[in-house]
Amino acid sequence: MSALFLPATRAEMAARGWDALDVILVTGDAYIDSPFMGVAVIGRVLVQHGFRVGVIAQPAMDSAADLTRLGEPRLFWGVTGGSIDSMVANRTASGLRRKADDYTPGGRNDRRPDRAVIAYANLIRRCCKQTAPIVLGGIEASLRRIAHYDAWDNRVRRSILFDAKADYLLYGMAERSVVELARALAAGESPTAIRGLCHIAAEPPAGALVLPAYAEAAADRERFIAMFRTFYAHCDPVTAKPLAQRQDTRFLVHNPPQPPLSAAELDAVHDLDFTRDLHPLDRKLGPVRALDTIRFALTTHRGCYGECNFCAIAVHQGRTVQSRSPASIVREAERIAAHPEFRGTLTDVGGPTANMYGFECRRKATKGACADKRCLYPAVCPGLRVDHGPLLDLLRRLRQVPGVRKVVVASGIRHDLILADRGHGLAYLREVVRHHVSGQMKLAPEHSSPAVLAAMGKPPVDDLLAFRQLFNRLTREEGLDQYLTYYLIAAHPGCTQADMEALRAFCRRELHLLPRQVQLFTPTPCTWSTLMYWTGTDPFTGADCFVERSPTGREQQKATLTGDAPRKPSAPADGRGRRRQRK
Repeated sequence: MSALFLPATRAEMAARGWDALDVILVTGDAYIDSPFMGVAVIGRVLVQHGFRVGVIAQPAMDSAADLTRLGEPRLFWGVTGGSIDSMVANRTASGLRRKADDYTPGGRNDRRPDRAVIAYANLIRRCCKQTAPIVLGGIEASLRRIAHYDAWDNRVRRSILFDAKADYLLYGMAERSVVELARALAAGESPTAIRGLCHIAAEPPAGALVLPAYAEAAADRERFIAMFRTFYAHCDPVTAKPLAQRQDTRFLVHNPPQPPLSAAELDAVHDLDFTRDLHPLDRKLGPVRALDTIRFALTTHRGCYGECNFCAIAVHQGRTVQSRSPASIVREAERIAAHPEFRGTLTDVGGPTANMYGFECRRKATKGACADKRCLYPAVCPGLRVDHGPLLDLLRRLRQVPGVRKVVVASGIRHDLILADRGHGLAYLREVVRHHVSGQMKLAPEHSSPAVLAAMGKPPVDDLLAFRQLFNRLTREEGLDQYLTYYLIAAHPGCTQADMEALRAFCRRELHLLPRQVQLFTPTPCTWSTLMYWTGTDPFTGADCFVERSPTGREQQKATLTGDAPRKPSAPADGRGRRRQRK
């Protein structure tokens, strides 16, 4: 293909006629040049706006040679842990070291350090004494931008901006923020007013809401709840106010989020000339499994209005769904079809959830997300006006792209949205069943217990059973051999051993199987479920919430469903067993 990688070597800089770089991006992932990879997107957006950008992927931590092979940047270093929080990538929910890493050449989990954002920022400071500003980004920085509970340390940590001793942090998807930042630094101007940016200040700015201080949130769980409630309420770009939080003698300043990209702006990102390949430096070290998943997949939208309590998408991508134009998606499919490695199958068409494309709440666009209710919980809001018509048309257009033989919808589907769409829901499901299922359709009911589902922010199982019946009927009518795959969570806050035994009985009685896709709840930063895990409190009711913290008890919950013998877990994090005492 004609597209060039962003430079990762001096030779590639020379090929572009660059003797120095404005920005160097450091990442915990291998360098895959794909619209699914944050470093590739941010780098290409900056280049599109006239900046010279290079990439250092998974630098060696024991010397300066790897990090400094491109020199030092004129404007800033951009640091990310990669596509996954490094602690989630490196450690299981039981605290064990993972053996494999899908984003590392050869699949070995040996190149991404724990707390990668902090480690890379420290490496830059150690190796580059006269360095340009360090700017943090990506999901690890985004989810750790305020004081947050860290399950692996079993304590509340400061904003990662302070722990990394960095200059600025860009949260969310950040395409607009990073260009504004680069332009400000190039002009010698302060970037501290940019939306979507966090920085450190001696005092809170005028008009900012002051959150409970880090020391208060770390010591008192009630103050932690108050802190997170205010933070979450000010993550909407329409209604958010600036926030400030004392971390030590200084304050974290958290600017309001950027408005979502328009369809035209999102289209422009995906129109950039990605190679959809692994950089040669990484390729010679071995294959990267993630490439197989994303190489010939299409992103149709960003954001999610599901707001599941255990999911970080609402805090990172936002609660507003941003959809690309059909023309842009079809153009990308045509480019994929021309790729020399393409064999006829678009491996996925979707986003965080497959069927949220093409519609949004009209009120949200002008007034922001509702403060007193959610779009999908406890039921689909009538104001959302669910419409699968645009997605149905898009799938039909994609099947007509020359060279495309199969279009797979591999992203998970919200079954409650299909049932709520009286206009096109049935037609969409029939179309997916007929053309777009690769043997199985993924659903994520997560549990069957009403109390646990309420703690998760998930719909009741009545919708699941109604959808299952509909799917099975349509599959029979089409004469196909297809089935549903169910994703479930064990040991979520509020879930007891009795709840898991009831879930096992439900799966046998109603689903006629025991699902294998069962994961232990992982307390990732900046989610409501992690707050419940840390505080032992349901923040929506104020009631005490049972939390299974014993590693043995957590593994037993999972084994109840899978039938596997519990693995030997690491020692309990706090040594206090299953229930924390509230302060």
